[in-house]
Amino acid sequence: MRDRQSSTGFFHASRRSLPRLIAALAMAAGLAGCSFTSPDAATGSQSVGIQGVTAQQARSIAREAYLYGTPMVASYQTMYAFSIDKNNPQYKGPFNTFNNVARVFAPEDTAFVTPNSDTPYSFAVLDLRAEPVVITVPPMEKRRYFVLQLMDLYTYNFAYIGSRATGNGGGNFLIAGPRWKGKVPSGIAKVITSETELVNVVGRTQLFNAADLENVKRIQSRYKVRPLSAFRKQAAPAAPAAVEWIKPVPPAQMRTSLEFYEQLAFLLQFAPTHPTEKWLRERFASIGLEPGEPFDTASLNPALRRALQEGMHDGQNDIDKNRAALGGKTDTLFGDRGTLKNDYLSRATGTQVGIGASSREEALYPVLEKDSRGQTLDGRKKYTLRFAPRSLPPVNAFWSMTMYKLPEQLLAPNPADRYSIKSPMLPSLKKDPDGGLTLYIQTESPGKGKEANWLPAPAGPFMVAMRYYWPKPALLDGKWASPQIQRAGK
Repeated sequence: MRDRQSSTGFFHASRRSLPRLIAALAMAAGLAGCSFTSPDAATGSQSVGIQGVTAQQARSIAREAYLYGTPMVASYQTMYAFSIDKNNPQYKGPFNTFNNVARVFAPEDTAFVTPNSDTPYSFAVLDLRAEPVVITVPPMEKRRYFVLQLMDLYTYNFAYIGSRATGNGGGNFLIAGPRWKGKVPSGIAKVITSETELVNVVGRTQLFNAADLENVKRIQSRYKVRPLSAFRKQAAPAAPAAVEWIKPVPPAQMRTSLEFYEQLAFLLQFAPTHPTEKWLRERFASIGLEPGEPFDTASLNPALRRALQEGMHDGQNDIDKNRAALGGKTDTLFGDRGTLKNDYLSRATGTQVGIGASSREEALYPVLEKDSRGQTLDGRKKYTLRFAPRSLPPVNAFWSMTMYKLPEQLLAPNPADRYSIKSPMLPSLKKDPDGGLTLYIQTESPGKGKEANWLPAPAGPFMVAMRYYWPKPALLDGKWASPQIQRAGK
């Protein structure tokens, strides 16, 4: 999932949370803090084969469902690849186990968009249907940043365990599903409740340098997930009902295939209705989208199929407009339900920008997609980015900038095998005569004397994701802003 605002940064990785009532159904793409209209602004009366539902109403509901469900379907893609499909090259291990990647990500890692290249990852998919789990983290050095990001099926970042949120002293943390009402045992530092029964955990552990990798491996090996019964050393409860896990929509078809709605109906069974969404779930049910019930789009009334396709198109247009209007400032797209206030458009946009991105208080991920002239970035040109003297990013942990090729939003192979520049590299970077720092962003080497400051670009379109881990107030308040990328020459 992507760190980007990315990733795993997970994201990003981004690759958008995803995990947002206005006066008209055509929700303005740039509005924040709103979701969907009710009642419909319907004008058409063509039958779709459902009593009391017109074609226009079905299209409106389909659009709502697309915006609401985009984060869920994208989350499931990752869960399926990481912990269900053992034949998938991205498979990392079963539910309720930590699966560590004891290296930074590279171009061959394609399970989610905009992965970071800063921190070795630790992944877990939690299945909380039968009982809670206990996550154990070890104590570690105060200077080492780490975070375990807990993201529910909606992509809300509902909790954090880590340097900022809980400190570096270690401990046991109980993660409970929405239906659990048991007793908390002793030895638990904190109880965290998820709205959904499936949860993605994205862990990031700071790697200082290549020689530090063995230390990171030791820390990762001590991240543990145990069922609550195992933590208590008691017999396990009855296993949850068997689930026939359906194959996800291929990422390339997710924005156009009606299988999307089949996936959404399947996933709703793992997400009990939130009190604020009862009316919305009822609207979904009015066209047959009900939790865990089959929704065979191939056999639907042709008019309903057309309404679904049009509603999907409308929803994607909203996302595209919203993303363009943000101008790369994506920190408002990620957070918990209280922060996003059921803003489904922002949640869906965040999913497509970079699923798995952190909430702004944990990390900021401004995305640079254009140069200072407003032109899209292209590897056929040369660019620079300069930090003025005494004006490096103000962070409590560290910062980085990472290169991604477009439209894939993935790391791009390059001869230098370098995908990012980050603050731990500062001692090896060459400062400007005035103490500033100029970085060179281009496809070819800028020359021997400048290669230390070179961020290689792919030959075609690209974007740069900045990452500011544990940002200081100046960043959060907007008093310090990312410098722009400058095009060299004409």
